[in-house]
Amino acid sequence: MQTKIQTLKKLRYGFILLILFSCCAYGQNGHDIIFPNLTGWNTLQEGKEFSFRLTAYPDNPSVTFSIIDTEPSGFQLDSAGNFTWTPSFDLVNRVELTKEFPVIFQALWADGNRIRQTVVFKVQHTNRAPHVDELPVFYVKQSTRNTYQVASDYVFDPDGDPIVFKPNLSQLPEGMTLSSQGLISWTPSRNQFNALRNNPLILEFVVQDQPFKEETIGKLRIAQTQLDLPPEILIVPGDSIFSIKEDETLNLKLYISDPNGDDNVRSAGFIASDNRVPQSALKENTPLQYEFIWEPGYDFVDDVKKKQQVELTFFALDNSANRVQRKIIITVNDTENLALKDDLQYQKYQANLLAAGELLRTLDENQKKLNDEYKRARKGKRKRSMVNASLGAVTGLSPTLLETDQSKIVSTVGGTTVLTLNTLEATEVIGKSKDDIMDKIKINVDIRNKVQSAGDEFARKYASKTARRSLDFEKDIDKLRLVLNDQRIVLLELDAYKKGSSQFTSKDAKRYFPDFTEEN
Repeated sequence: MQTKIQTLKKLRYGFILLILFSCCAYGQNGHDIIFPNLTGWNTLQEGKEFSFRLTAYPDNPSVTFSIIDTEPSGFQLDSAGNFTWTPSFDLVNRVELTKEFPVIFQALWADGNRIRQTVVFKVQHTNRAPHVDELPVFYVKQSTRNTYQVASDYVFDPDGDPIVFKPNLSQLPEGMTLSSQGLISWTPSRNQFNALRNNPLILEFVVQDQPFKEETIGKLRIAQTQLDLPPEILIVPGDSIFSIKEDETLNLKLYISDPNGDDNVRSAGFIASDNRVPQSALKENTPLQYEFIWEPGYDFVDDVKKKQQVELTFFALDNSANRVQRKIIITVNDTENLALKDDLQYQKYQANLLAAGELLRTLDENQKKLNDEYKRARKGKRKRSMVNASLGAVTGLSPTLLETDQSKIVSTVGGTTVLTLNTLEATEVIGKSKDDIMDKIKINVDIRNKVQSAGDEFARKYASKTARRSLDFEKDIDKLRLVLNDQRIVLLELDAYKKGSSQFTSKDAKRYFPDFTEEN
């Protein structure tokens, strides 16, 4: 807005001067300066030469022409009226597009008459194409992301126009990118890098100004790096600090490359601050790819320290003995040996269920025994009796023949003998009481039911190793043992040692407790 106001002021000023000088010119005895009579003759282009010839009225060889001091400089006018001017490119900027310059011309006659007249020249902006100088060589490294920013010192627009870069897709190597801001990015492969050794790449690109779209072709030479650089190591994951447990495996992948070519890599390895990290943990898959696999083990960290730090330094060497190294820190935390704990917990799980199963087998055998005793007791009540005789004065015993069958002889008692017959229940005299056996049967059945129920629940609840890791496992073992150590067992009078009894196994326990697992 301010530029427009200034332009209007200059136009008004030039117009006033033109009127004043014109009036002055015609006010001096008809003398005048004659300019070209063509439309737009005073419109000029930046950088383009402009010329015309002044004449005067009346025409007189003695008339001399001149220009009163004015800006800008560069006007040329000889005394004969030949005017030449080439407006420089910095007169009008890309925003204004047109700018006016008033010039005061003077004609002087020999008789002393003098005329001054102002002409306003309109200079229009001329757009120029971007300028590209010779660029420095782009030296690249192998298997590394190489970037090159085309600097404004070498590529610029003389008019200050914004410029954009456009790649020549037919010449752009695979994997290379060229942004509109002139940033070149390329990670050459091994074959691409080797091809540059004898044949450097000439990359062409287009520089275009905005908004006029003038274009200039630029060229960039791309070659292998001339420096003998050390190899490079890429560790995946890319962290430098790791924290693991004793039973956790640390797996790192190492990728090695050399800016001067992969064939320049000689060897790789690592140095550990703790000798317990074996060199065999680093395995070579290819000369350029390694893998570090290490599990500390449950004995690595002292139980008192709770954690142990290890520093590893990975290194790589090239054929010129250039060395690169990367350090990482590993914190190994003390960890409970779950495998050992799981074994111990399973042994408890198995031992208690084996004890429960063996008790069930013993109770079953005792149940059969009690049932047999009970049957014998019931039979003795009905069929067994005893004769209790009290003898008084017996005079003699003599055989007596029966009339019906003389072959049979029985003893007879003679005299004053008193015979008392008394029928007694045999079970009250010999063997055990029927009621006592029944009580034992009830106790045996009750204990067995409780052991079976507790064992089933325990086998089902702790069939998995994760369940046996819980704090309730020890509590439930105590509950199961209370059932197994029922105080009424002593009333059953079980044998503490049974000769010829087979050993109770896990398969036997599986028959009593279907949910029992035989796998740790």
